[in-house]
Amino acid sequence: MEFVICDDIKALGEKVKKLALSELKNKNYEYSKITSRPFNSKKGLMWQLEKTKGSQVFHENMTEADFLLWLSTEGKETYRQICLTAEGTTVHYTVFPDKVKRKETGNSLKVKAQSHNKEKAYILKQGENIPALVDLGVFSKELTIVKSKYDKFKQINRFIEIIDDVFSKLNKDEITILDFGCGKSYLTFIVYYYFTEIKKVKAKVIGYDLKEDVVKNCNEIAERYGYTDLKFYVNDVTKGELYEGDIDMVITLHACDIATDFALYHAIENGVPHIFSVPCCQHEICSSIKKGGDYDLLLSHGLIKERFSALLTDSIRAEILKECGYEVDIIEFVDFAHSPKNLMLRCKLKKKKAPQLQSIKELTEKYGFTQKLFELIGKEK
Repeated sequence: MEFVICDDIKALGEKVKKLALSELKNKNYEYSKITSRPFNSKKGLMWQLEKTKGSQVFHENMTEADFLLWLSTEGKETYRQICLTAEGTTVHYTVFPDKVKRKETGNSLKVKAQSHNKEKAYILKQGENIPALVDLGVFSKELTIVKSKYDKFKQINRFIEIIDDVFSKLNKDEITILDFGCGKSYLTFIVYYYFTEIKKVKAKVIGYDLKEDVVKNCNEIAERYGYTDLKFYVNDVTKGELYEGDIDMVITLHACDIATDFALYHAIENGVPHIFSVPCCQHEICSSIKKGGDYDLLLSHGLIKERFSALLTDSIRAEILKECGYEVDIIEFVDFAHSPKNLMLRCKLKKKKAPQLQSIKELTEKYGFTQKLFELIGKEK
C-alpha cells in the first residue's frame, strides 16, 4: 500500500492513538472532518470513525485492513490535512495531488511494522492489472480504486472471497456459472477472471439482464478481452428460456425483487450444487401482507413493516431451500455501512428432496401475503 500515512500507522502499531482528517479538497463532500481511533475487539483490531456532518456526528467501525484501504483511496483523495497522534510522536501530513508533505514532532518513526498489522491479503488487489475493473470504472488507468467505486470494490472482493472459500474445497477443472440480473456485470467479469486467470480453470459464465444496451456493451468488452466463454443475454428471467445444461453455480448480486426467486427456482429445478444470492428490493411481501396474528405489532409502522417483510422474505427462501435439500447459511455479505442490502444466502446442495412447506403455507394464509419462490415450488405439488 504505497501511501506514507498507512506505512506510518503499520510501523507504529499499538502506539497509534488517533488519526484526524480535515480541510476538504472537495467542498461538496458529505463529511467536513473525520476522526478515527483504533480499538481491540473480538474481530481483532478495528478502527472507529467519527464523521462530522454539520452539527451531526456519525460513527462507523472498520477492520484495520479496510480502514487502511479506505485511507489510501477515498481519504487520500478527499482531505488535505491529516494528523496522526501516537505515543511519543505527532505527525502532520499535507496531501497534494502529486505528493504528501510530512512533518513529525517527537520521536522518530523508524521502527519495524508490527506483525499483527500485516495488510489483509485481498484476492483482488489495488495496483493489479485487472482490465475489467478499469473498463467498468472501478480502477483508474493507474490501477488505483476510484473513490466513488470504493464500496463496489469491497462488494466484489467479498463475493470472490466467499466463492474462493468454497471452491478451494472442490476438485474441478471446469465450471459453469449463471449470473442472474448481472447489470453492468462488475461481478460477472471478475468471477470469470478469478476462475480463468487466478485459478486456471476452464469456466463458462453466462449473464442475464433486461437492458439491451448493457448486454451489448458487456459482450463487446468480453470479446475485446478474448473471454470466449463469457456470454451475456437479454432475458427476462421471469419469462425467458434459460440455460439448462449442467450448472455448477448460480450467483445473484442484487437481482431485483422476485428476479431472485426465479433464479433460486431455476437452481433448485436443475439441482445446482452451489448458490450465492444477495437479494435486493424485496417489495412483494410488503405490498401484500395484512395483519392477522402475533406479528401485527411489526406491521403498524411503514419502515418496520418494510424491514420485517424483507427479513421474512429471506427467511422463507432459506426454509424452502433447506426443504429442497440445501444446506443454507445466511451471512453478512458486507458491513451494513457499505450496503444496507447486505445479507447473502449461501447454499450447498446435500441431497435433492421433495419439500414440505406446510408452515409457510399457514403463514401466507394467516397474513394474506404472496411469495414468488413459494408459489413456484407450490405449483409442482
